[in-house]
Amino acid sequence: MLRKSLLLLILAVSSSVASAGPYAPPAEEPNSTAIYMDDPNFVAWATGITIQRGYVNISEPSLGYVSYGNYSNALGKAEGGIYSVVSLGDGGVATLTFDHAITNGPGYDFAVFENAFINTFLELAFVEVSSDGNNFFRFNSVSLTPTNTQVGSFGALDTTNIHNLAGKYCAGYGTPFDLQELKDVNSLLDVNSITHVRIIDVVGYVQPADFSGDGIVNFIDYSIFAAAYLSEPNDENWNQDCDIAQPVDNIIDMLDLAWFVDEWLSENNYASYDSQGHQINDPWPTPFYTGGFDLDAVGVIHQKQP
Repeated sequence: MLRKSLLLLILAVSSSVASAGPYAPPAEEPNSTAIYMDDPNFVAWATGITIQRGYVNISEPSLGYVSYGNYSNALGKAEGGIYSVVSLGDGGVATLTFDHAITNGPGYDFAVFENAFINTFLELAFVEVSSDGNNFFRFNSVSLTPTNTQVGSFGALDTTNIHNLAGKYCAGYGTPFDLQELKDVNSLLDVNSITHVRIIDVVGYVQPADFSGDGIVNFIDYSIFAAAYLSEPNDENWNQDCDIAQPVDNIIDMLDLAWFVDEWLSENNYASYDSQGHQINDPWPTPFYTGGFDLDAVGVIHQKQP
């Protein structure tokens, strides 16, 4: 998102953030995994790119596709600004190539840069890699952001609830990935010769009553709701995702049941899911021609020697 208006800044800064999760905190905080763009460990940057733009708003295809940025903005070294990027839009895909393959070395092997201008206004993307340009394999991602309330267009995310999703860090700081995690995922992937990195925008829409993440509100979700019924925070059976009546009131009661009944059998057509089947909640909709994940660069830390 590129609109750096005062209104956007106020909205983003003032938005509430979910309670701290188990994952790495924002850039420059202790135990953060963020890697600054000028880090000397970067030995190369992406040199080729193809993009399939996503919709301005996937629920309203008539609005067309995002259009901001030249493809070349995502090539070469990260710039760390909010304008020198290419926007992917809802579900958009960028596939990047390199002069020399990325290889699996000690620690992190490459990093993806986005353009968030503060630590809480984050737009996320899946990351996949390939060693032949045809077969891609995704890093296991986790999103613990509660799904009982949609994160709005200018809403806030807590970095510590996010793992293995590009866009976790603000502009100038890359989200790193370790190929060791995919070492035994499939015989078609050679983690010592990664030729392609694919970035796929997360559509942050959530269906609050789809607790199971199977795309429809049904008896599975009802059983999850029933198990949490009448619970409050700190109760053993508390499930924050089931507190769906708006505004949330920290008790799962008849108000939430009424909302659940109203959503019965509704389908979840747009959501993205993490590796554990959770809906990923991030700012949505972003109905602008600068919407979706804004790719700045992909930096290489370990490179296969020519």
